[in-house]
Amino acid sequence: MKKILVVRNDKIGDFMLAWPSFAMLKSSLPDSHITALVPNYTVALAELCPWIDSVLVDPTEKSDKAKQTELIKQIRSEQFDASINLFSTTYNAKLVWKGKIPYRLAPATKLAQIFYNKRIKQKRSQSAKPEFEYNLDLIRAFLTDNGVKIVEPSAPFLSFTAPQLTEQKSKLAQQLDLNADKPWIYVHAGSGGSANNLSLHQYTQLVGGLEGDFEVILTAGPGEEQKAAELQQLLAVSGRSAALYDKNDGLVDFSCSIACADMFIAGSTGPLHIAAAIDVPTVGFFPSKRSATPLRWQPINSQGKHIAFCPPQAEDKASQEDMARIDIAQVLEQLKPWVHQVLK
Repeated sequence: MKKILVVRNDKIGDFMLAWPSFAMLKSSLPDSHITALVPNYTVALAELCPWIDSVLVDPTEKSDKAKQTELIKQIRSEQFDASINLFSTTYNAKLVWKGKIPYRLAPATKLAQIFYNKRIKQKRSQSAKPEFEYNLDLIRAFLTDNGVKIVEPSAPFLSFTAPQLTEQKSKLAQQLDLNADKPWIYVHAGSGGSANNLSLHQYTQLVGGLEGDFEVILTAGPGEEQKAAELQQLLAVSGRSAALYDKNDGLVDFSCSIACADMFIAGSTGPLHIAAAIDVPTVGFFPSKRSATPLRWQPINSQGKHIAFCPPQAEDKASQEDMARIDIAQVLEQLKPWVHQVLK
């Protein structure tokens, strides 16, 4: 199998959780050429991934038929030996089928599975393991099916050089008036339109309750600047100063800035998963409903570098998604010793 197309064309967080899969595939098949099919907004991250050789841009199923037809022509012209759909929809299934890829592997789910000729049962709806493990299971199945010895990957999955980090940290320290000798704790209060996050008052209570001498940097994605500015004001009233970092030069620059952090605190968002890929210690807040639990969307940090919190278990879905049910005082009891451990 020389030319392999890997499909993970959904959100940033989902794509970052596929990095261990790209690492396993390329490490196990170093002579292969791996192409990632991603939407436009994750292209820069895909190009940053050391285990991806080339990138195909997906116009997405919301685009017009002409663009989708052009993508299918591109897929055919590449003459891939195999495709692995880490994320399966009818749209994705038809892409690799119409692209005439001879070996098409995906989870055995929904009617879309009829377009694949290799399938494995996963039952992701049960959320019995992390998303990145479900992805890895597909890669393991592919490698086993092709008689290839599996090379297990390990964190970190994304890294920057020491000179890059020195330059970036110096730039941020100057721009945001930060002390480079203190630990930097990043807080991302936005949700990116996906999973629920803590309220600004909960974040104020959380950050104000942490002990120690550190810098607080509030990050914001597009459209989240006002929320971060409100949090900055609330923290100021509580006596904790914080820098607002909402200006960056794209995802690669933002990722390099995240790599300068000593800790990253957020909900289940793309930035949290970028931080985890770099193996920056992460603190994550998740709903407790089965499809969105801390286990299902566990970041790809190395052992001991991630801690997660969610609302107490409840029967009704509304309560499972109600992040106001997370008691910050209880969180701080568990979080303080962990923070002390990772920042020492």
